[in-house]
Amino acid sequence: MVRVQTILPGQNLKSFLDCVDGIYQGDPHYVRSLNQDLEDRFAPTKNPFFHHGEAVAFVAEKNGKIVGRIAASIDRSHLAKFNDATGFFGFLDTVDDAEVAKALLEAAEGWLRERGMKRILGPFSLNINEETGMLVEGFDTPPYLMMPHHRPYQAGLVEAAGYTRAKDFFAWRYEVGSINTRTAKAHAEIAALPNVKSRPLNMKALDKDIQACVEIFNDAWGENWGAVPITKAEGEKMAQDFKLILMPEITRIVEIDGEPAAFAIAVPNLNELIPDLDGKLFPFGILKLLYRLKIEKPKTARLMLLGIRKKFQKHRKYAGLSHFMYTEMDAAGKKLGMTGGELSWTLEDNHGINIAIKSLGAKAYKRYRVWDKVL
Repeated sequence: MVRVQTILPGQNLKSFLDCVDGIYQGDPHYVRSLNQDLEDRFAPTKNPFFHHGEAVAFVAEKNGKIVGRIAASIDRSHLAKFNDATGFFGFLDTVDDAEVAKALLEAAEGWLRERGMKRILGPFSLNINEETGMLVEGFDTPPYLMMPHHRPYQAGLVEAAGYTRAKDFFAWRYEVGSINTRTAKAHAEIAALPNVKSRPLNMKALDKDIQACVEIFNDAWGENWGAVPITKAEGEKMAQDFKLILMPEITRIVEIDGEPAAFAIAVPNLNELIPDLDGKLFPFGILKLLYRLKIEKPKTARLMLLGIRKKFQKHRKYAGLSHFMYTEMDAAGKKLGMTGGELSWTLEDNHGINIAIKSLGAKAYKRYRVWDKVL
């Protein structure tokens, strides 16, 4: 028999955090998230998501062992925009047991139903602007920072619980130094425009720069499937987090006639540096991480955010802006000794973006899936 326990925000998350050790034991590609990060994300005083949302965590116990976990969340920003009575599930990790997966999903469904939701969508941890999707292809490599990893059987457990595919997402692998002729030409055309200026994020004015990026992002991606705006408070939290890990060389802000018009932010792939920390920063993990980040330096990075204001997307003169930023960041990565990275994520049906990424020489190497179900 499966027993599901509820963990409210602010309560002890130890069982929720530690259950992954058994689930992913023997998986050489799993990287356990840092406990501190997950604890902060479930803390209403630390995660600005709780300014416009609510969430709860659950763990499943069977035969005296914690064998799975899930979270349920409601994002009022999503409800205000789409008016679709939809809540989310996320952080779903479970042993290969249909009874366990069903019990966890039913716990999330019940919590959402009690709050008036008519549909459940996920995994979103805790909303679409955080970790999105379940890995369904590409299990043979480790995940990049803030990208999920799963066992191959987990997708089948979700579908067996009555869920249907809503949307797929791609992650793209890229090798530093592989800029092709077409991309180099687009870079040269943009670089020749006297009204276009490009620079890295300014670490001394990071809050201001991140807010400019947030404004561009919300304008650029506002019409995408499921998109909700990043709030000012979330931008401030992002800036606070980035101060610890950001390498400004692999970031870009592009101004056109003095107006912030486009941006790209790649972050060092911390997952490359933390596999042996077992989720623990203290007492010695933080020292190891800082040494590896500042002295050894990561060899890979994730292009996490990119946006171009709509009015410049539609202007033929600036059609090469994304290629321009890719080229600038590629050159910076090469100087830093980086070997490659990931561009993630993109929607399966965002054909314009996917074609542009392919033209860089990047390859789609992981696929993630989001499911839904009527409650």
